Amino acid sequence: MPDVNDEFDPPFEIIEPVESRGPVVFNSPHSGQIYPRAFLNASRLDMVTLRRSEDCFVDQLFAGVVPRGYPLMRAHFPRCYVDVNREPYELDPRMFDGRLPSFANTRSMRVAGGLGTVARVVGDAQEIYGDRIPIDDALRRIECLYKPYHRTLRRLFTRVHREFGTAVLVDCHSMPSNAGNKDDRPRADIVLGDRYGTSCVGVVAEVIEESLLGLGYAVSRNKPYAGGFITEHYGNPAAGLHAIQLEINRALYMDERRFERIGGFDQLAADLEQLADRLAEIPPEELRPYRAAAE
Repeated sequence: MPDVNDEFDPPFEIIEPVESRGPVVFNSPHSGQIYPRAFLNASRLDMVTLRRSEDCFVDQLFAGVVPRGYPLMRAHFPRCYVDVNREPYELDPRMFDGRLPSFANTRSMRVAGGLGTVARVVGDAQEIYGDRIPIDDALRRIECLYKPYHRTLRRLFTRVHREFGTAVLVDCHSMPSNAGNKDDRPRADIVLGDRYGTSCVGVVAEVIEESLLGLGYAVSRNKPYAGGFITEHYGNPAAGLHAIQLEINRALYMDERRFERIGGFDQLAADLEQLADRLAEIPPEELRPYRAAAE
């Protein structure tokens, strides 16, 4: 069977600034739009339905941070193919032909909801596959895409930490403009997720919130999104490593039915560039390990 990476050229990338301006790293793990042919053949859903799980255009929204001095990492494979914001082996045994590894996590809430490392559903709980898929296929996605992605992101984060003595990872996502049938209340413009204060020191979330409020956005913290696997596992404030998740309401920048950018895109992108600069201006002593340990 061909290497899974043959479908992607490349499967992910880091866009580097000419000169680093501060200890801030941006990551867009769910904006990939390259769908392997074999995956599409195995899916019972059309492309429009599959794309509902994308963080569409998020990598483009944050692209302007690179000329300002901050690296941006982005995936080219879609999250419904393999989701790097999960544990490496959150797998639903109902999906697969073959025996799962003994160490697979088959009982997480995300697996129960159909949103494991290899997703079972997209959108409003619509099943992706018509039949079970080989477990070897899922394991190949994890070995060839998931693990290299995290090795590369970890190296980038470590490099920035070594250069500046601290590092802030901003994990960039988008959310539908409403929560669906169960909750039709309008969502905030942007939701900050810091794992309820455990993935970064308070000043990181405070600077982001104050900056966005000053720019006119409605902001909430940790509800309904507190941050996923990346936020939880890359944030270690006691070591000077800080991670925070941003969920951006898609209605701000795109037509959710047509998958097209709208007029608000450019303004939002410009505001996110300002936000990057504000994060880089946080005094280093407020981010470095001894500060976090003292708190």
